[in-house]
Amino acid sequence: MTTVRVPVRTVSRREGFLLVTILAAALVWSAIGARSLGTWALEVVWILIGAPLVLLNRRRFPLTRLVCWLLVGHAIVLCYGGHYTYAQTPLGDWLRDVFDWQRNNYDRIAHFVQGFVPAMLVRELLLRLTPLRRGGWTFTLTVAVCLSVSACFEFVEWASAVILGAGADDFLGTQGDVWDTQWDMFLCLCGAIVAQLVLSRVHDRQLRPR
Repeated sequence: MTTVRVPVRTVSRREGFLLVTILAAALVWSAIGARSLGTWALEVVWILIGAPLVLLNRRRFPLTRLVCWLLVGHAIVLCYGGHYTYAQTPLGDWLRDVFDWQRNNYDRIAHFVQGFVPAMLVRELLLRLTPLRRGGWTFTLTVAVCLSVSACFEFVEWASAVILGAGADDFLGTQGDVWDTQWDMFLCLCGAIVAQLVLSRVHDRQLRPR
């Protein structure tokens, strides 16, 4: 029997099953009793698009163990926000009270994660699918891609506000902050930078062939 050599250090079959189970449980939980099913759908649609793509390509292009766990963690952040809406998450309310913030800042956390997790996925795709090597250009392009995606997401929010009017308030989660769009993109930028500074060495080890 011919053994297929996995080009990266990816999750085992058992670990992969665990990740899929966690993801499915989070999706089901988030849908049951969601404050607004419309808002929930808008928040988790990225999971419903991305998860099948990862699963369908798991044999031909398996992702590193680090990226797989990060993606599931990001999905949990989206599910939690989708269930309660970002402006009314209990975690955000608790943090507001602890740090004496003026608003529920769960959306700020989510946008930091929006840069942090995709940065490692983008980095992996650039290093495995292009001639780019580890270093300044990969770092810069990864940040640029994440910031571009964040800007596109703001376009989606803009479109939803135009189309749905007040019905999009839960999805937007601006809470009256006129600088919400700028904060969202800035925090995504910070997340993309921090992820690469903190996780690049771990990621590089998992990118080496077994």
